[in-house]
Amino acid sequence: MRAVFAAAMAVACALVLETGSALAAEPVPVTAEGFRLAVPPYAFSFPRDHASHPSFKTEWWYYTGHLEGAGREFGYELTFFRVGLPGLRPGSKSAWAARDVMFVHLALTDVKGRRFRFADAARRPALGVAGADSAHYAVWLEQSFARLAPDGRTHELRGVAPDFEFALDLAPGKPPVAHGANGVSQKSPGAGNASHYYSLTRMSTRGRLRVGGDTLAVSGESWMDHEFGSGAMSATHAGWDWFSVQLDDGRELMLYQLRLKSGGIEPLSSGTIVEADGRSRHLALRDFRMTPTGRWKSPRTGAEYPSGWTVELPAEALSLTVSPVLADQELAAASMGGVVYWEGAVRVRGTQRGRAVTGKGYVELTGYTGRAPF
Repeated sequence: MRAVFAAAMAVACALVLETGSALAAEPVPVTAEGFRLAVPPYAFSFPRDHASHPSFKTEWWYYTGHLEGAGREFGYELTFFRVGLPGLRPGSKSAWAARDVMFVHLALTDVKGRRFRFADAARRPALGVAGADSAHYAVWLEQSFARLAPDGRTHELRGVAPDFEFALDLAPGKPPVAHGANGVSQKSPGAGNASHYYSLTRMSTRGRLRVGGDTLAVSGESWMDHEFGSGAMSATHAGWDWFSVQLDDGRELMLYQLRLKSGGIEPLSSGTIVEADGRSRHLALRDFRMTPTGRWKSPRTGAEYPSGWTVELPAEALSLTVSPVLADQELAAASMGGVVYWEGAVRVRGTQRGRAVTGKGYVELTGYTGRAPF
């Protein structure tokens, strides 16, 4: 589950020049603006569902990974967001009129260099400068893109920022994993307060990275999330803590908890465990515990984030320690009206029934500035 769309919507509406009447009515259920709601049942179909779903209001394609090259270690993020807008004014012929606004976030964690880099941008999908194809998987904004290669399997990524750049080929090692039940990941009570959400949890990765005047051949493993819907969050939510974990024994975990403004945790928070052979199992909130073990305060924003966790799955006898590779992996997204969140690479170690387990992952933390990210 990704990102920060109320702020994005405000920016999106400022960017669009010609909007007016609502979109043509979709089959029920829909929002007041005519966007389709995420309700069960939904049967994913691939590769079609990698592509854009413009009948839904919000959508994101999210990649993170761990790369090595020339004795150096990096974490990376490349995320594209699409925000749907109300329908075009009838008869509009402007090349700048838009049904969506696109955003991109790029980040690079240089572990040895102890440095975190970030860039972001927003564009209207006009004149080909940005867009998301609904027939074949391709999303792009200026020079950055993610797309499906002609082989129908490999994901081709390019991320271009002022002070770093990467071009990567990602090959899935397992089938897509659908989160939730009946094709729907429910985030709060009520029909449509949900999303359609799946992941490619382990993708062999090769390519090239340019940073600090160096160009490196790199390889490693990546994770992809794709999520779309029109109304997932509740006004009672303050933010979320989201974890992706790739264990070295071939298993993966996706876990998230939605924090309530009252101080509790949304009971519908959940997760998924993926076995080495690709079989997956839904995890309810009662099946796992995520406990912060430290704190880090941003010198720029004053936001105080958890920094280090224990993650426990009692039924699996699995206990993990999750540690950021750098404390400071905070992102301030000017393209989304200054939304601030923490998204960073982590190391994982622990035990299961007396056996040592290790791994790596990514953690996303939103809402810690006191500003809800939606």
